[in-house]
Amino acid sequence: MVIEQAQFIPYDIDIFRIILAIGMLVIATFQDLKKREVHDILWIGFGAVAAILIFLESDNLSFLINTLISIAIVVPFAFFFWRMGFFGGADAFALMVLSGLAPLITLSGGQITPITTLTNAVILSLVMLIVNVFSNLRSIIDHEKIFEGFDESSSRKAIAFFMGTWSKNPRYSFSLQKTDGQTKKFDFSLKHAENAEFCTKQNTWVTPGVPFLIYITAGFLVQIFFGDILFSLWQSLFGI
Repeated sequence: MVIEQAQFIPYDIDIFRIILAIGMLVIATFQDLKKREVHDILWIGFGAVAAILIFLESDNLSFLINTLISIAIVVPFAFFFWRMGFFGGADAFALMVLSGLAPLITLSGGQITPITTLTNAVILSLVMLIVNVFSNLRSIIDHEKIFEGFDESSSRKAIAFFMGTWSKNPRYSFSLQKTDGQTKKFDFSLKHAENAEFCTKQNTWVTPGVPFLIYITAGFLVQIFFGDILFSLWQSLFGI
């Protein structure tokens, strides 16, 4: 079954879905920033609302089919990334509920897919690489010896320069270095989003533990007002 290109129809129900979805994401993001956890009742409540709204659609059957297709595509992606540790359970549940609450909805009229919010979020998360670079440059300008004691190649130092940042007093960050005897080494291994402990050591290299919900919220807003970043880039580069 082919999912047709999403077009926004200015029904009150569609606007209501967008408002609810944004409200859910904003509440979840603030909870995650404050407590580093999101109450499950939030997902249960909005999931129930999503189910009820299906019966208010003018074409219940068509919308139900599109919603089920969206859920069938998003849930495996969200579950896989969650279990692999790329993001936490709250991020996975946010994507799952979104797939039922606001499936294939956009104000832009552009092409989107059931996983547009996720792909947008992943692309937007790359902004953190730029933030890391500027943070490290500032440390160098302040005459901090950020690579002191490291026995690493220039290429690995360059990778660390983008992947993490040298911090005097890290908070909500994961360690990016380890000790090999008397020598410091970079540790680029994947840190499980739910199991890894935050770094408490001072004057060390870390990768910021920014809640992925921030990027999911931003990715959804981009979906609503712009569309699919990845598809737009592909179309611009290859004209397809």
